[in-house]
Amino acid sequence: MGMGKGAYLKKITSGTMKWKSIEVDEKLDGSSPPSVFIGSYGYPKVAVGPMLTPRIGDTFVMDSPEQWIGKYEQNDIIKFRLDLVRGKKEVGIKDLENKLVRNMQEISLASKSVESEVQFHYKPRGVTFNQDHQPYGPSAPLDKFEIGNTKWEQHLEKSYYDTDWKAADAIKELYKDGVAFSQMQKAFSTGTMGLGKNRKLVPTRWSITAVDTILANNLYHQVKYFDAIENYQVYEFSSLNNYYAVILTPTPWMYEWIEAFIHVLGREEMIFADQEYTQGKSEYSSVGGCYYSCKFAVLEALSKMKKQAGAIVLREAYEGYVPLGVFNVRENVKAAMKEKPKEFESYRAVLNYLSTKLRLPISKFTEQGVLIKEMLSSRQTTLTQIK
Repeated sequence: MGMGKGAYLKKITSGTMKWKSIEVDEKLDGSSPPSVFIGSYGYPKVAVGPMLTPRIGDTFVMDSPEQWIGKYEQNDIIKFRLDLVRGKKEVGIKDLENKLVRNMQEISLASKSVESEVQFHYKPRGVTFNQDHQPYGPSAPLDKFEIGNTKWEQHLEKSYYDTDWKAADAIKELYKDGVAFSQMQKAFSTGTMGLGKNRKLVPTRWSITAVDTILANNLYHQVKYFDAIENYQVYEFSSLNNYYAVILTPTPWMYEWIEAFIHVLGREEMIFADQEYTQGKSEYSSVGGCYYSCKFAVLEALSKMKKQAGAIVLREAYEGYVPLGVFNVRENVKAAMKEKPKEFESYRAVLNYLSTKLRLPISKFTEQGVLIKEMLSSRQTTLTQIK
Protein backbone atom coordinates (compact mmCIF):
# COMPACT_ATOMS: atom_id res chain seq x y z
CA MET A 1 0.00 0.00 0.00
CA GLY A 2 1.39 3.37 -0.97
CA MET A 3 -0.68 5.30 1.51
CA GLY A 4 1.01 8.01 3.61
CA LYS A 5 0.61 8.14 7.36
CA GLY A 6 -1.78 11.09 7.33
CA ALA A 7 -4.16 9.39 4.92
CA TYR A 8 -3.94 6.12 6.83
CA LEU A 9 -4.75 7.71 10.19
CA LYS A 10 -7.61 9.60 8.58
CA LYS A 11 -9.08 6.23 7.62
CA ILE A 12 -8.74 5.08 11.23
CA THR A 13 -10.39 8.20 12.63
CA SER A 14 -13.25 7.87 10.15
CA GLY A 15 -14.17 4.72 12.01
CA THR A 16 -14.45 6.50 15.35
CA MET A 17 -17.91 7.86 14.65
CA LYS A 18 -19.29 4.88 16.57
CA TRP A 19 -18.28 6.76 19.71
CA LYS A 20 -21.13 8.77 21.16
CA SER A 21 -20.42 12.15 22.71
CA ILE A 22 -22.33 13.86 25.45
CA GLU A 23 -25.58 15.59 24.48
CA VAL A 24 -26.07 19.19 25.58
CA ASP A 25 -28.43 22.04 24.68
CA GLU A 26 -27.64 25.48 23.33
CA LYS A 27 -26.98 26.77 26.85
CA LEU A 28 -24.39 25.06 29.04
CA ASP A 29 -23.29 25.76 32.60
CA GLY A 30 -20.34 23.75 33.79
CA SER A 31 -16.58 23.92 34.17
CA SER A 32 -13.54 24.07 31.94
CA PRO A 33 -10.80 21.64 33.12
CA PRO A 34 -9.18 24.26 32.13
CA SER A 35 -9.17 23.60 28.39
CA VAL A 36 -9.00 25.67 25.20
CA PHE A 37 -8.74 24.81 21.53
CA ILE A 38 -7.41 26.83 18.61
CA GLY A 39 -7.87 25.50 15.09
CA SER A 40 -5.51 26.00 12.15
CA TYR A 41 -7.97 26.13 9.25
CA GLY A 42 -8.15 29.61 7.67
CA TYR A 43 -4.95 30.83 9.36
CA PRO A 44 -4.30 33.70 10.18
CA LYS A 45 -8.01 33.82 11.03
CA VAL A 46 -8.76 30.77 13.14
CA ALA A 47 -11.61 29.21 15.09
CA VAL A 48 -10.93 29.59 18.80
CA GLY A 49 -12.86 28.77 21.93
CA PRO A 50 -13.05 26.98 25.26
CA MET A 51 -13.85 23.37 25.96
CA LEU A 52 -16.05 22.64 28.93
CA THR A 53 -18.16 19.93 30.48
CA PRO A 54 -21.51 19.99 32.26
CA ARG A 55 -19.69 18.51 35.26
CA ILE A 56 -19.27 20.92 38.15
CA GLY A 57 -16.17 21.07 40.32
CA ASP A 58 -12.71 19.62 39.75
CA THR A 59 -12.45 18.42 36.15
CA PHE A 60 -8.69 19.08 35.82
CA VAL A 61 -7.87 15.48 34.84
CA MET A 62 -9.97 15.74 31.66
CA ASP A 63 -7.26 17.83 29.96
CA SER A 64 -4.17 16.64 31.84
CA PRO A 65 -2.74 13.75 29.79
CA GLU A 66 0.26 13.54 32.14
CA GLN A 67 -2.11 11.85 34.59
CA TRP A 68 -3.62 9.26 32.26
CA ILE A 69 -1.04 6.56 31.49
CA GLY A 70 -1.28 3.67 33.92
CA LYS A 71 -4.42 5.07 35.55
CA TYR A 72 -7.02 4.93 32.79
CA GLU A 73 -7.90 2.53 30.02
CA GLN A 74 -8.41 3.75 26.46
CA ASN A 75 -12.21 3.66 26.74
CA ASP A 76 -12.09 5.69 29.96
CA ILE A 77 -9.99 8.41 28.31
CA ILE A 78 -12.23 8.56 25.27
CA LYS A 79 -15.34 8.71 27.40
CA PHE A 80 -14.32 11.69 29.50
CA ARG A 81 -12.76 13.47 26.51
CA LEU A 82 -16.04 13.18 24.59
CA ASP A 83 -17.74 14.85 27.55
CA LEU A 84 -15.85 18.02 26.60
CA VAL A 85 -17.88 20.40 24.47
CA ARG A 86 -16.03 22.83 22.19
CA GLY A 87 -17.23 26.34 21.50
CA LYS A 88 -15.73 28.23 18.56
CA LYS A 89 -15.60 31.65 17.01
CA GLU A 90 -13.36 33.03 14.27
CA VAL A 91 -10.78 35.65 15.31
CA GLY A 92 -7.47 36.95 13.99
CA ILE A 93 -4.35 35.51 15.58
CA LYS A 94 -3.21 39.00 16.73
CA ASP A 95 -6.60 40.00 18.17
CA LEU A 96 -5.55 39.44 21.78
CA GLU A 97 -7.83 42.16 23.13
CA ASN A 98 -10.92 40.30 21.96
CA LYS A 99 -13.11 39.44 25.01
CA LEU A 100 -13.31 35.77 24.02
CA VAL A 101 -9.54 35.58 23.64
CA ARG A 102 -9.04 37.30 27.01
CA ASN A 103 -11.30 34.73 28.66
CA MET A 104 -9.39 31.94 26.94
CA GLN A 105 -6.13 33.35 28.27
CA GLU A 106 -7.62 33.40 31.77
CA ILE A 107 -8.51 29.73 31.38
CA SER A 108 -5.13 28.71 29.98
CA LEU A 109 -3.32 30.33 32.91
CA ALA A 110 -5.64 28.88 35.56
CA SER A 111 -4.29 26.53 38.22
CA LYS A 112 -7.61 24.69 38.59
CA SER A 113 -10.96 24.17 36.87
CA VAL A 114 -12.89 27.30 35.91
CA GLU A 115 -16.66 27.73 36.25
CA SER A 116 -18.04 28.63 32.82
CA GLU A 117 -21.28 29.57 31.10
CA VAL A 118 -21.79 29.24 27.36
CA GLN A 119 -24.52 30.07 24.89
CA PHE A 120 -24.08 28.24 21.59
CA HIS A 121 -25.56 29.37 18.29
CA TYR A 122 -27.16 25.95 17.93
CA LYS A 123 -27.06 22.60 19.70
CA PRO A 124 -23.47 21.22 19.62
CA ARG A 125 -22.93 18.01 17.69
CA GLY A 126 -20.27 15.62 16.43
CA VAL A 127 -17.01 14.16 17.76
CA THR A 128 -13.39 14.87 16.77
CA PHE A 129 -10.44 12.46 16.79
CA ASN A 130 -6.99 13.46 15.55
CA GLN A 131 -3.48 12.00 15.51
CA ASP A 132 -1.97 15.18 17.00
CA HIS A 133 -4.36 16.33 19.71
CA GLN A 134 -6.70 14.66 22.18
CA PRO A 135 -10.26 13.87 21.05
CA TYR A 136 -13.20 16.01 22.12
CA GLY A 137 -16.97 15.89 21.93
CA PRO A 138 -19.59 18.02 20.20
CA SER A 139 -18.91 21.54 18.98
CA ALA A 140 -20.87 24.61 17.87
CA PRO A 141 -20.32 28.34 17.26
CA LEU A 142 -20.34 30.56 20.34
CA ASP A 143 -22.79 33.38 20.97
CA LYS A 144 -21.76 34.04 24.57
CA PHE A 145 -19.01 32.89 26.91
CA GLU A 146 -18.59 33.91 30.55
CA ILE A 147 -16.24 32.58 33.23
CA GLY A 148 -16.07 32.76 37.00
CA ASN A 149 -13.10 33.79 39.11
CA THR A 150 -9.76 32.26 38.21
CA LYS A 151 -6.52 31.77 40.09
CA TRP A 152 -3.47 31.69 37.84
CA GLU A 153 -0.62 29.22 38.10
CA GLN A 154 2.16 31.36 39.59
CA HIS A 155 4.90 30.51 37.08
CA LEU A 156 2.59 31.04 34.11
CA GLU A 157 1.52 34.34 35.62
CA LYS A 158 5.15 35.45 35.75
CA SER A 159 5.66 34.64 32.06
CA TYR A 160 2.45 36.47 31.15
CA TYR A 161 3.54 39.74 32.74
CA ASP A 162 7.14 39.60 31.46
CA THR A 163 6.71 40.98 27.95
CA ASP A 164 10.50 41.17 27.45
CA TRP A 165 10.91 37.40 27.85
CA LYS A 166 11.16 35.34 24.66
CA ALA A 167 8.64 32.52 24.46
CA ALA A 168 11.29 29.80 24.02
CA ASP A 169 13.16 31.03 27.10
CA ALA A 170 9.91 31.14 29.06
CA ILE A 171 9.11 27.53 28.09
CA LYS A 172 12.57 26.36 29.21
CA GLU A 173 12.19 28.11 32.57
CA LEU A 174 8.64 26.85 33.10
CA TYR A 175 9.88 23.32 32.42
CA LYS A 176 12.62 23.73 35.03
CA ASP A 177 10.00 24.99 37.47
CA GLY A 178 8.01 21.78 37.01
CA VAL A 179 5.03 23.19 35.12
CA ALA A 180 3.18 20.38 33.31
CA PHE A 181 3.62 20.13 29.55
CA SER A 182 -0.11 20.49 28.91
CA GLN A 183 -0.28 23.70 30.95
CA MET A 184 2.70 25.22 29.13
CA GLN A 185 1.25 24.25 25.76
CA LYS A 186 -2.14 25.82 26.43
CA ALA A 187 -0.57 29.04 27.70
CA PHE A 188 1.73 29.17 24.67
CA SER A 189 -1.22 28.56 22.35
CA THR A 190 -3.27 31.48 23.70
CA GLY A 191 -0.48 34.03 23.26
CA THR A 192 0.32 34.56 26.95
CA MET A 193 4.10 34.41 26.65
CA GLY A 194 6.86 35.87 24.53
CA LEU A 195 7.87 39.38 23.57
CA GLY A 196 4.88 41.67 23.77
CA LYS A 197 4.99 42.71 20.11
CA ASN A 198 5.27 39.09 18.95
CA ARG A 199 2.45 37.55 20.95
CA LYS A 200 -0.28 35.81 18.97
CA LEU A 201 -2.60 32.83 19.02
CA VAL A 202 -1.00 29.56 17.93
CA PRO A 203 -3.15 26.66 16.68
CA THR A 204 -3.29 23.85 19.23
CA ARG A 205 -1.66 21.29 16.96
CA TRP A 206 1.22 23.61 16.12
CA SER A 207 1.75 24.67 19.72
CA ILE A 208 2.13 21.05 20.87
CA THR A 209 4.94 20.41 18.39
CA ALA A 210 6.50 23.80 19.13
CA VAL A 211 6.76 23.09 22.87
CA ASP A 212 8.05 19.55 22.26
CA THR A 213 10.69 20.97 19.91
CA ILE A 214 11.80 23.80 22.20
CA LEU A 215 12.26 21.42 25.11
CA ALA A 216 13.94 18.70 23.04
CA ASN A 217 16.43 21.12 21.49
CA ASN A 218 17.27 22.57 24.89
CA LEU A 219 17.86 19.11 26.36
CA TYR A 220 20.00 18.06 23.40
CA HIS A 221 22.38 20.96 24.02
CA GLN A 222 22.94 19.47 27.48
CA VAL A 223 23.06 15.80 26.47
CA LYS A 224 25.59 16.23 23.66
CA TYR A 225 28.32 17.04 26.22
CA PHE A 226 27.75 13.91 28.31
CA ASP A 227 29.69 10.65 27.95
CA ALA A 228 27.97 7.90 26.00
CA ILE A 229 26.45 4.88 27.69
CA GLU A 230 28.73 1.84 27.71
CA ASN A 231 26.45 -0.83 26.28
CA TYR A 232 23.12 -1.29 24.51
CA GLN A 233 19.94 -0.79 26.51
CA VAL A 234 16.30 -1.56 25.78
CA TYR A 235 13.42 0.13 27.61
CA GLU A 236 9.89 -1.21 27.12
CA PHE A 237 6.32 -0.23 27.93
CA SER A 238 2.85 -1.25 26.80
CA SER A 239 -0.48 0.56 27.14
CA LEU A 240 -3.51 1.75 25.15
CA ASN A 241 -3.05 -1.00 22.52
CA ASN A 242 0.57 0.00 21.89
CA TYR A 243 3.97 -1.56 22.57
CA TYR A 244 7.08 0.65 22.74
CA ALA A 245 10.73 -0.39 22.69
CA VAL A 246 13.42 2.27 23.10
CA ILE A 247 16.88 1.09 21.99
CA LEU A 248 19.72 3.21 23.37
CA THR A 249 23.03 2.77 21.55
CA PRO A 250 26.58 3.63 22.79
CA THR A 251 27.03 6.29 20.10
CA PRO A 252 26.63 10.04 19.70
CA TRP A 253 23.03 11.28 19.57
CA MET A 254 21.08 10.07 16.59
CA TYR A 255 17.41 9.28 16.54
CA GLU A 256 14.99 7.15 14.58
CA TRP A 257 11.26 6.62 15.09
CA ILE A 258 9.69 3.57 13.45
CA GLU A 259 6.02 2.79 14.02
CA ALA A 260 3.97 -0.15 12.79
CA PHE A 261 0.18 -0.31 12.68
CA ILE A 262 -0.85 -3.96 12.67
CA HIS A 263 -4.38 -5.07 11.75
CA VAL A 264 -5.94 -1.87 13.09
CA LEU A 265 -8.41 -1.66 10.19
CA GLY A 266 -8.24 -5.20 8.85
CA ARG A 267 -5.25 -7.28 7.74
CA GLU A 268 -2.97 -4.34 6.94
CA GLU A 269 0.58 -3.86 8.20
CA MET A 270 1.64 -0.22 7.81
CA ILE A 271 5.12 0.99 8.82
CA PHE A 272 6.32 4.60 8.89
CA ALA A 273 9.74 5.92 9.84
CA ASP A 274 11.83 9.07 10.10
CA GLN A 275 15.27 9.84 11.50
CA GLU A 276 17.98 12.40 12.17
CA TYR A 277 21.66 12.56 12.98
CA THR A 278 23.42 14.96 15.34
CA GLN A 279 22.46 18.03 13.29
CA GLY A 280 18.72 17.38 13.70
CA LYS A 281 16.04 17.92 11.03
CA SER A 282 15.56 20.96 8.83
CA GLU A 283 12.10 19.99 7.57
CA TYR A 284 8.94 18.89 9.38
CA SER A 285 8.89 15.17 10.05
CA SER A 286 7.01 12.97 7.61
CA VAL A 287 5.50 11.02 10.52
CA GLY A 288 4.03 14.10 12.21
CA GLY A 289 4.04 15.44 15.74
CA CYS A 290 4.72 12.10 17.46
CA TYR A 291 8.30 12.31 16.16
CA TYR A 292 8.96 15.37 18.32
CA SER A 293 7.05 14.10 21.35
CA CYS A 294 9.12 10.91 21.41
CA LYS A 295 12.37 12.82 20.89
CA PHE A 296 11.61 15.07 23.85
CA ALA A 297 10.77 12.11 26.10
CA VAL A 298 14.02 10.27 25.28
CA LEU A 299 16.23 13.33 25.65
CA GLU A 300 14.57 14.13 28.97
CA ALA A 301 15.55 10.70 30.26
CA LEU A 302 19.13 11.02 28.96
CA SER A 303 19.44 14.42 30.61
CA LYS A 304 18.39 12.92 33.95
CA MET A 305 20.87 10.07 33.45
CA LYS A 306 23.58 12.58 32.46
CA LYS A 307 24.43 10.31 29.55
CA GLN A 308 24.50 10.53 25.78
CA ALA A 309 23.25 7.82 23.43
CA GLY A 310 21.64 7.16 20.11
CA ALA A 311 17.95 6.24 20.20
CA ILE A 312 15.98 3.95 17.92
CA VAL A 313 12.37 3.78 19.03
CA LEU A 314 10.03 1.05 17.80
CA ARG A 315 6.28 1.22 18.26
CA GLU A 316 3.61 -1.29 17.38
CA ALA A 317 -0.07 -0.30 17.44
CA TYR A 318 -2.56 -3.14 17.50
CA GLU A 319 -6.20 -3.88 16.76
CA GLY A 320 -8.36 -1.58 18.85
CA TYR A 321 -5.91 1.32 18.61
CA VAL A 322 -7.54 4.74 18.38
CA PRO A 323 -5.59 7.97 17.66
CA LEU A 324 -5.68 9.98 20.90
CA GLY A 325 -3.04 12.62 20.19
CA VAL A 326 0.73 12.74 20.50
CA PHE A 327 0.51 12.72 24.31
CA ASN A 328 0.08 8.95 23.78
CA VAL A 329 3.64 8.72 22.46
CA ARG A 330 5.19 11.28 24.81
CA GLU A 331 3.78 9.80 28.01
CA ASN A 332 4.26 6.16 27.02
CA VAL A 333 7.89 6.74 26.07
CA LYS A 334 8.40 8.63 29.34
CA ALA A 335 6.93 5.63 31.16
CA ALA A 336 9.22 3.28 29.24
CA MET A 337 12.29 5.31 30.19
CA LYS A 338 11.38 4.94 33.88
CA GLU A 339 11.47 1.14 33.65
CA LYS A 340 14.62 -0.85 34.42
CA PRO A 341 16.39 -1.44 31.08
CA LYS A 342 17.63 -4.72 29.69
CA GLU A 343 21.32 -4.48 28.79
CA PHE A 344 23.14 -6.13 25.90
CA GLU A 345 26.73 -6.39 24.75
CA SER A 346 25.93 -6.24 21.04
CA TYR A 347 23.41 -4.67 18.71
CA ARG A 348 22.56 -8.03 17.19
CA ALA A 349 21.68 -9.31 20.65
CA VAL A 350 19.26 -6.38 20.98
CA LEU A 351 17.53 -7.25 17.72
CA ASN A 352 17.41 -10.94 18.63
CA TYR A 353 15.71 -10.07 21.91
CA LEU A 354 13.20 -7.72 20.27
CA SER A 355 12.37 -10.45 17.76
CA THR A 356 10.77 -12.27 20.70
CA LYS A 357 8.73 -9.20 21.72
CA LEU A 358 7.50 -7.70 18.47
CA ARG A 359 4.57 -9.12 16.53
CA LEU A 360 6.14 -8.20 13.20
CA PRO A 361 9.47 -9.73 12.13
CA ILE A 362 12.36 -7.40 12.99
CA SER A 363 13.25 -7.46 9.28
CA LYS A 364 10.13 -5.37 8.59
CA PHE A 365 11.58 -2.58 10.73
CA THR A 366 15.09 -2.82 9.27
CA GLU A 367 13.62 -2.65 5.76
CA GLN A 368 11.74 0.55 6.51
CA GLY A 369 14.24 2.28 8.81
CA VAL A 370 17.63 3.83 8.09
CA LEU A 371 19.54 3.97 11.37
CA ILE A 372 18.29 0.58 12.53
CA LYS A 373 19.80 -0.85 9.34
CA GLU A 374 23.02 1.20 9.42
CA MET A 375 23.74 -0.04 12.93
CA LEU A 376 24.01 -3.56 11.52
CA SER A 377 27.10 -2.54 9.53
CA SER A 378 30.39 -3.92 10.76
CA ARG A 379 31.88 -0.52 11.68
CA GLN A 380 29.83 1.61 14.06
CA THR A 381 30.78 5.17 14.94
CA THR A 382 31.54 5.68 18.61
CA LEU A 383 31.55 8.87 20.64
CA THR A 384 35.33 8.62 20.99
CA GLN A 385 35.78 8.48 17.22
CA ILE A 386 33.68 11.58 16.62
CA LYS A 387 35.42 13.81 19.19
